[in-house]
Amino acid sequence: MALVITIYNQSGGVMKTSLTMNLGYHMAQHGRKVLLIDMDPQASLTVFMGLEPAELEQTIANSMLNEAPLAIHPGIHGMDLLPSNIMLSAAEMQLTSAMAREWRLKRVLEPILNQYDVVLIDSPPSLGILSVLSLVASTHVLIPIQTQYKSYKGTELLLDSIRQVQSYVNSGLEIAGVVPTIYAASNAQDKMILGAVQEQLGAITTVFPPVPRATAFADASMEHQPLVRYSSSHPAVKVLEAIATQLEALA
Repeated sequence: MALVITIYNQSGGVMKTSLTMNLGYHMAQHGRKVLLIDMDPQASLTVFMGLEPAELEQTIANSMLNEAPLAIHPGIHGMDLLPSNIMLSAAEMQLTSAMAREWRLKRVLEPILNQYDVVLIDSPPSLGILSVLSLVASTHVLIPIQTQYKSYKGTELLLDSIRQVQSYVNSGLEIAGVVPTIYAASNAQDKMILGAVQEQLGAITTVFPPVPRATAFADASMEHQPLVRYSSSHPAVKVLEAIATQLEALA
C-alpha cells in the first residue's frame, strides 16, 4: 500500500510546494516510486516541475469531475506528476454540490496506488473542499509551520480541521509530523516559535528539524530543479534528506 501524504497548512508561503517537490525527489533518489499531485489551483507545484499550467488540457480536475484518465506526466526528475491549473478552481465550485464529493480524489487514485511507493499531495492554502479531498485520500498529513507568530497561532485551527476529517471521513489519517520552515536561527522570534512548536506539538507528533530560510529555494524553483540539484552543498539539503528518510519509515 502506498504511503499517501498531504502537505497541509491553511496559510500560504510556508513552503508546502517546496517540501512536496524536494522531499519527493529525495525519496525517488532512495529508489522509491514517487507520484506528486498538485491540488492547488494556483498550480505552483506544476510550475516548479517545469510545466506551463495554461497549456495543459487535462489535469486532476478532469479526473475528479468527469472520471477522465489521470493525466500523469512521468519521469520529471525521477518522479511522476499529476498537474493542476486554474480549472481546478472551477472544479472546486462544482464539487461543493457534488455527490460524495469528499471521496472524489481517493476514488480516482485507488486504481493506480499499487504503482507507487509514495504519493505526495500539495494542498491549497485553505480549509476548503480541495484540502478535505486531499486529506480524505491520504494515509498521513505533514504540517509545515513557518517559525513566525502568525503561522504558529493558526495551528489550532489547522489541527481542528484534521481532527474533523479523522472523526467524520478518514479515521485512519495520521499526523506524520510538523516541519518548522523558513527558520532564521539569528532571529529571536524564530527561536522562540521553534521552541514553542517543539514543546507543544512535540507532545502529539514528531517535530522535524527546521528547514532554514534560504533564497536558494526560490532560485532552484525558478530553474525547475530540486534544491540538491541546484546547490548540492546547501545546508538545507541535509535537513530535507533527513526528513525524507524519516517519512519513508512510516510505510
